[in-house]
Amino acid sequence: MTARSWLSTSDMAKIVCGIATSHGPMLATPPDMWHLRGDADRKNPGHWYQGERLDYAALARKRAPGFAEQVTPTAMSANFDRCQRALDRLADHFAASRADLVLILGNDQREVFGEELTPAFTVFTGSEIENIPLSEEAVARLPPGIAIAEEGHCPPGGATYPGAPAHADAIVEALTVHEFDIATSERLPKLPGKQAGIPHAFGYVYRRIMRDTAPPSIPLFTNVGVGLNKPTAKRCLAFGHALKHAIDALPADLRVAVVASGGLTHFCIDEAMDQQVLRALSERDEPALAAIPEVMFNGNTSEIKSWLPLASIMNDASLPMRLVDYVPCYRTEAGTGNAMGFAVW
Repeated sequence: MTARSWLSTSDMAKIVCGIATSHGPMLATPPDMWHLRGDADRKNPGHWYQGERLDYAALARKRAPGFAEQVTPTAMSANFDRCQRALDRLADHFAASRADLVLILGNDQREVFGEELTPAFTVFTGSEIENIPLSEEAVARLPPGIAIAEEGHCPPGGATYPGAPAHADAIVEALTVHEFDIATSERLPKLPGKQAGIPHAFGYVYRRIMRDTAPPSIPLFTNVGVGLNKPTAKRCLAFGHALKHAIDALPADLRVAVVASGGLTHFCIDEAMDQQVLRALSERDEPALAAIPEVMFNGNTSEIKSWLPLASIMNDASLPMRLVDYVPCYRTEAGTGNAMGFAVW
């Protein structure tokens, strides 16, 4: 018997909001500095676009006549401003929800987890969530255009946010009942050469969406893009359904928010794919999401998968999606950049 089959609505925790947001460094970088990442794109020998890996010259040929009109100072500044307005609306939506507990869905880009262990799904069960600034040496090793955005996901001096160990343990037990083999982490690993605190996908949510005032929260890691054990889109959707069962079994007076951090297509923007994903989310069309070929999620576009568990949670909760904005933020004529998406439920 599942949690939902014997719990009445009045016995369940209440999902009070859902939020999906991009978290790319361009959101915390002045647009007149976007060229730093653009210069790196031109040197990158391996851009993933529509399942194909291309160098910059081949990408430019494939996408001719290109996106010159999208990378003028005026266009980039306008896109940056649209993103900031959308983020303000997400933060206001979160504040109005008065959530007691937040589940944050995100990924780790080898910032915390290393080759020693790469779990497919991990639930953080600790009582404290540390957001620790990088050392000067670590900042110096960052790719061009990344260091300038560090304060977008970690405040100066760092921060510590409250975890929710009892609720996290309950979620792990419920996920196990629903046949998900979950890794747990009471303390994030501190490996040589790795980041010591929460990765940027989560830090950005604490900084920009929660405005550094966070209720107890549970980070949930999905390995969307590293190694061989990446969950498929179908499995990510199933993870959301199992999470909804787990949320239902939490205390009835609990107000729960769920935030997904990542996406959309990048570092090669594919507006057609983005619109396909956004349309399926809006129409609650999970089969359409599951049918996207896995090769389309290669590269950083894989972060779209962080949105998929949120989608199935909200579908089960019968909460409609509202798109706040979609802003393709180009930074080179070949169409590289980050497509930014912002949605609420």
